[in-house]
Amino acid sequence: MLFRSSDDAIASWKPAPTGRRGAQRKFSDHAIETALTLRLVFKLPLRQAEGFLRSVLSLMALDLEAPDHTTLSRRSQNLSIQLARVSRKEPIDLIVDSTGLSIVGEGEWAAAKHGGRGRRGWKKLHLGVDRTGVIVAQTLTHGSADDAKAALDLIDEVKDDMASFTADAAYDTLAIYDASAARNAIVVVPPRKTATRSKRSRARDRTVRRVRKVGRRRWKKESGYHQQARVENTFFRYKSIIGDRLRARHPKSQEAEALIACNILNQIGRAHV
Repeated sequence: MLFRSSDDAIASWKPAPTGRRGAQRKFSDHAIETALTLRLVFKLPLRQAEGFLRSVLSLMALDLEAPDHTTLSRRSQNLSIQLARVSRKEPIDLIVDSTGLSIVGEGEWAAAKHGGRGRRGWKKLHLGVDRTGVIVAQTLTHGSADDAKAALDLIDEVKDDMASFTADAAYDTLAIYDASAARNAIVVVPPRKTATRSKRSRARDRTVRRVRKVGRRRWKKESGYHQQARVENTFFRYKSIIGDRLRARHPKSQEAEALIACNILNQIGRAHV
């Protein structure tokens, strides 16, 4: 919940004194994250997010001040946000994929200001979800990042036990098999069409031999590869609710934005369970 109760909101809205010399911050990370969350949910510019939050606080009769848009822009660059996690008893079936999110770069902004068209940039959002579609790992990279290499970071991000790793053929690398084996996780990744057997990974060799024997369609059915649809559905939800672009312009703010968006999706998902 954005506002758990009046007492909690008031207590967490202002940061605790740091004891350092100089001016103290007026707003805690919780206050900044709340404003940025409202911005993403309602697709608002920062100025409108500031006014919207001020109205919400007034309607709730809370004696709290809303961060101004300049503070939101500046603080989002160093905001400490964690992906909300749920404690689990069962090992995670990690399902991974990536999608592109467009960004407004300096070139495009300058072109729009002075006339003409600039080149639109983009970044990749890599997600790892479980079998219920809950996001358990995420990372934001530049647009040309290798999916398989980024997936290694997602595996490291998962602290719970892993039962399996599922992804498409872009993740058919020995590094993925090695990282999954280190977590005692089964790899459910279709081999590339040009895949050949290798002595370095027996697990991958078994997959290559099985696909050659029964065909890709049957292998996908018997291996449970259809679970890949879970992460594809999560990306659909992301772009339907949040959008297909990053609103922030600073790289650190973009990372914070992606994290907040993932927490929004998880919170919505839990509300419908």
